Amino acid sequence: MTTPEKDFRLTITPDDPRAPDRVRRLRELGIGDDPDPEFDDLAKQLTEITGAPYAMVNFIDEDRQYFAGLAAPDGGDASQALAGAEPPPEVGREMDRDHGYCPHVVVRGKALVLGDVCDYPRFAGNPVVDKIGIRSYMGAPLIDDDGNTLGTVCVVDTETHEWGRPGLDVIKEMAAKVMDRIRERKKQGEM
Repeated sequence: MTTPEKDFRLTITPDDPRAPDRVRRLRELGIGDDPDPEFDDLAKQLTEITGAPYAMVNFIDEDRQYFAGLAAPDGGDASQALAGAEPPPEVGREMDRDHGYCPHVVVRGKALVLGDVCDYPRFAGNPVVDKIGIRSYMGAPLIDDDGNTLGTVCVVDTETHEWGRPGLDVIKEMAAKVMDRIRERKKQGEM
């Protein structure tokens, strides 16, 4: 018998039958459990290109998401203090699997662009809308040569965006760049 809480989670987060294969592959590659400075740099580049304040290189296991690459605003930013603005919410390296939109990208195996998450009932009720104030999302899957979707590259913003085709191209290009780097590392024996 399932609990109502469990049933609610399943309506938000898609079933992920390939999770055990993905976890096994992530362990083989040795990624998804530690911060990676190179992935942090790629996430930072993505914030600069898109103008979104948050970007992640995200690896997903059966229960959680791990941001091996993370770019987020600094809560102590002097310009915010001077302007009297609220500090941005702190985003850590881990998040439950049923939070956010990346699990949908992983299960779909293709990019997802949400200019305003509140326009989509399935996504508007996600916990990150209230917890972090997310209003827009754009993510692309990280797919290895064997067809395993390892995670995502994504950007999120507290403002709505019309990402359009240029945004979709940018997020897909960054996903390809991350996968190229993973392949390089594997070839050089770094993984």
